[in-house]
Amino acid sequence: MLSNLFTIFLLFSACNCQAVELLYWSSSNTEEIKLAKILVNEWNELHPDIHVKVQPIPATGSSEEILLSAIMSKTTPDICSNILPAIMGKFIESKAVVCLDRFKDSEKVIVDRTGTKLTDKFRSNNGKLCQIPWKSNPVMLAYNTEIFKSLKLKPPKTYSEFINVAKSINSDEDGNGILDHWAMKVSIKTVWYQRLFDFYPFYVAATGGKTLLEGDKAIFNNDGAIAAMKFFADGFKNRYFPMLGFSRDTFVDGKTAMSMVGPWIIEYYKRLNPNLKFDFAPIPVPDNHKGPVYTYGDPKNMVIFSTTKHPDEAWKFIKFLISKKADLKLLELTSQIPTRAHIADDAYFKSFFKKNPLLKKAARQADFVVPMDDSPHLIQILDIISRQFEAAAIYRVISPEKSMKMAAENVQNIYDYW
Repeated sequence: MLSNLFTIFLLFSACNCQAVELLYWSSSNTEEIKLAKILVNEWNELHPDIHVKVQPIPATGSSEEILLSAIMSKTTPDICSNILPAIMGKFIESKAVVCLDRFKDSEKVIVDRTGTKLTDKFRSNNGKLCQIPWKSNPVMLAYNTEIFKSLKLKPPKTYSEFINVAKSINSDEDGNGILDHWAMKVSIKTVWYQRLFDFYPFYVAATGGKTLLEGDKAIFNNDGAIAAMKFFADGFKNRYFPMLGFSRDTFVDGKTAMSMVGPWIIEYYKRLNPNLKFDFAPIPVPDNHKGPVYTYGDPKNMVIFSTTKHPDEAWKFIKFLISKKADLKLLELTSQIPTRAHIADDAYFKSFFKKNPLLKKAARQADFVVPMDDSPHLIQILDIISRQFEAAAIYRVISPEKSMKMAAENVQNIYDYW
């Protein structure tokens, strides 16, 4: 009897020693940490032979800086789900990630979930998929429904409608020349990533879904870009956007009636002001716009880093993370939209969206999103645009036309001379 038990113990020990260990870095925000822990615990219970350890991405700087530093020091995890697609160019240039064509079923798995059109937007310049589309947070116009209702307003669809709405909202209640309420919150910070939440979504909407580049050519000196820059210049000039610094979010406090945000903001607003009533609408477009309204999707994707010793097992785990069951958990716990084609009409998610109409609006918009271009120069490109945004829109020392011409020339110089 004892010898049998000893044999079983040895077999168990041998089996346990052979278990593959994977390290998974998730985002460091509260909701995604909770999601990651739930999914990893479920995976580990079902797959004792592939043990996954989850760790939030170290919070010592931006995610992009941390990941690039980890690549340089070869301390990357096996898997990360906090990848900004636009920095994939640097990852691929460094040969830091596993391209998915090594897995026979990768194309089918990803295209079946994401759809051909959007999947193609995440391909690298060599046509390969080296990232797994995971979630999308369409940047939309959030508007305070109580303010709009009290003023008998509707969310603006065009620039002209926005001006009419803004004139009704802007107010100086005590007549001292200082406004108490503004139409929309727009950041006056010039850091590069702020333009992903003001100029870039408006540019995407105004151009019918264009990005900034075609290959190594800057293509954004166009009518849509100029119209978007002029929209912001006029807004700051007419004080539709506050230039003051505030310690809290002006939209949460009811000081501004509109803001440009993604669905992730729902949980944030609940924490800061549970009584805030708001809704989502598409980004306003030029008056002559035709066709669907696109926006920036603020996507975050997954990668398998080339430092992994177990790429096949990592791929199996990722397939679990992008299953319908896991996507439903993503919706429930984070209020973020899985990058799944036509998810708003998928019967599997019908019950959830019925209870969460705000997220259903975001899910419908998710069919009309674009990411940033896959460029190793992304941060520099957005920094150039941000400086022109400061000059042309915030301080209006140059015209929108000149700002776009200069920005496009400076970006083109990166590709022509570097």
